[in-house]
Formats: sequence, structure tokens, C-alpha cells
Amino acid sequence: MTKTIALTLAALMGSATFAAADADTFGFGRNLDEGSLVTLALVRSSGDGVVELYDFNTGEQGALLGMTNVHAGANADVRINLGMTNRNDVIAVLKVDGQIVATQDYDVDPR
Repeated sequence: MTKTIALTLAALMGSATFAAADADTFGFGRNLDEGSLVTLALVRSSGDGVVELYDFNTGEQGALLGMTNVHAGANADVRINLGMTNRNDVIAVLKVDGQIVATQDYDVDPR
């Protein structure tokens, strides 16, 4: 009986760790359309935070292009207004409590 309880607790702890590790992520898709409004299909965040979008044309994080707030949990269709048409690849940075918790680079497809 004790062994069964221990195994059950270990399984639960493992799944909780897995869920927590997957809490801060950007969803499916690695391509975005060029334009002044970028939409990220899904952003999962462990807390209220912000998504910042930076130029990534040279493979290094460049100038900040735009940002938007997200709430804890799943955020669908996260829109970031850039104020200008972007044709360069970008990197999205998710911050919670000022700490970077996830990043994802995207290829920007010309229209």
C-alpha cells in the first residue's frame, strides 16, 4: 500500500513538473506575415506579463519593434502593433515579473 502511494505521488509530481516546465511557451507556427500588425497564434504564460517583439534579421536581437500585455494562462491571437511595416525576421520575448521566461524566433514571409 505504501509503495502504491509513493508511486502515485511520484507520478503526480512528475506531471506537475512537466506542466510547470511547459507553462511559458509560444504556440505552434514559426512563420508570420509581413505587416504593421503581428499576430501570435498562442502564448502561454505562468503569470501576467508582456510579449516584446524585436528585430532578428541578423540572427541577433535588435531593436524593439512593439510590445503587448498578456495574462496568466493561454492567450490566443496575441496582437502586437508595430506602427510600421516589418519585413525582417523577429524574435518574441515573453517576460513575467520582468524576467525572460520564453523566447521564439519567427520567419517573416513577404506578401
